[in-house]
Amino acid sequence: MRPDWLHVAPEVEAAIAAGRPVVALESTLISHGLPYPQNLEVAHASEAAVRESGAVPATVAIHDGRMLVGLDRGAIETLATEPSGSVWKAARPNLAAAMSRGGWAATTVSATMIAADAAGIGVFATGGIGGVHRGAIEAAAGRPASLDISADLEELARTPTVVVCAGPKAILDVPATLEYLETHGVPVVTIGQPELPGFYARTSPVRSPQSVADVAAAGRLVRTHRSLGLGGMLVCVPVPDRDALPAPLVGDVVERAVREADESGVAGPALTPWLLARISELTDGASVRANTALIVHDARVAGALAAELAGPSAG
Repeated sequence: MRPDWLHVAPEVEAAIAAGRPVVALESTLISHGLPYPQNLEVAHASEAAVRESGAVPATVAIHDGRMLVGLDRGAIETLATEPSGSVWKAARPNLAAAMSRGGWAATTVSATMIAADAAGIGVFATGGIGGVHRGAIEAAAGRPASLDISADLEELARTPTVVVCAGPKAILDVPATLEYLETHGVPVVTIGQPELPGFYARTSPVRSPQSVADVAAAGRLVRTHRSLGLGGMLVCVPVPDRDALPAPLVGDVVERAVREADESGVAGPALTPWLLARISELTDGASVRANTALIVHDARVAGALAAELAGPSAG
């Protein structure tokens, strides 16, 4: 029996009941991550990529007190076109408030994982996860440590969902993010290369804690992880080569944007959108093109992984 607050779309419900592959998709990418009409285009392209891989997409959002798992085209368009500030950004800490207030709320990584797990969906695709922000652990620019660490990391430790992404966002303290995940027992696995993806770039200076050759190998690792009754897992895939930015450029641009944010006193919830906008300016929009490409690519790989996990050897 589903709880009253959870509504699963008929197509998604039928796929879950039949043991067919399903991939959850978040909605903050639509409402907060990209401008219109790119947000709508990427949302539709991500769902199409999941279908091309043989799985059923389930975009997640909150509306009038119910968590919706599987949105129709009208709901996705509404999220893409609602006035700025009218759609809440729901994560674990404010999830109850988002569901109590009425209206629309978009789900972040942590909230989408909660919804996916409640619905019985084990694979989720997003662009990049949140993590340990720069200056979260050590004082920076004359300010005390912020302790700004995304709820995404705790959710990976407690909720048994496989999250497919292009790695932690490039604006984060990536080594500290990996250390935090290791401390909380979350495996981080990269497909096809030994280095962790650099989000906008295919590679980074950080070696991936684990790597596997392909989706089939990732599927075998996920099955073993699940058989042990452990929590979530992070599976990282690099942005497609044709859309990637050079790794040195990404490093330089991110460092400049972070420095300018410190000099301007930008901090707290305003920091991430400010940095992403500034990086877009500094790259003449190339970072946005890379971001949209990796979102769709992650959805395609997640669909393939879900299909692999639902295959004959799924057990």
